[in-house]
Amino acid sequence: MMGATVHREKSVKLALWVLLLTPLAYAAPCPSGQAKDDAALVQAEQTWAQALEKHNIAALDCILAEEFEDADPAGAITDRSTLLQRVKERPGSPHRLSEMHTHVYGDVGTIRGLATALGVDGRPKAIVRFTDVYVYRDERWQCVAAHESEVPMERP
Repeated sequence: MMGATVHREKSVKLALWVLLLTPLAYAAPCPSGQAKDDAALVQAEQTWAQALEKHNIAALDCILAEEFEDADPAGAITDRSTLLQRVKERPGSPHRLSEMHTHVYGDVGTIRGLATALGVDGRPKAIVRFTDVYVYRDERWQCVAAHESEVPMERP
């Protein structure tokens, strides 16, 4: 009888550990405690660029607010769920960010810069000037709006 009780206790403990740890395996928590400063906005943009390259939907899910909308270079408006789906479907490519300028106004921040998409040969294949608007909530920056304008590339 004693063996059955010990076995049952071990099974219950194992079940509790599985219940506690399973969410960690499927959904890493979004960052919290981010600073309300320019460096945190730049880091969010770098994380975004890396997430596009690596198809890291979880990272994008943390960066993009529920109400996020993007105005692309053609003028089309894309919502958050559509953008996340497109990232899953399209090939990832490295993005080099440059000329980033940030402004923080309390719980609102903006960042403007250039994003250069690189081809497999490492050469630029597209350049866009972007402006992203962030709000600070849940102790982290979340992007609520984005706008891109295509920058003509000089051809040799």
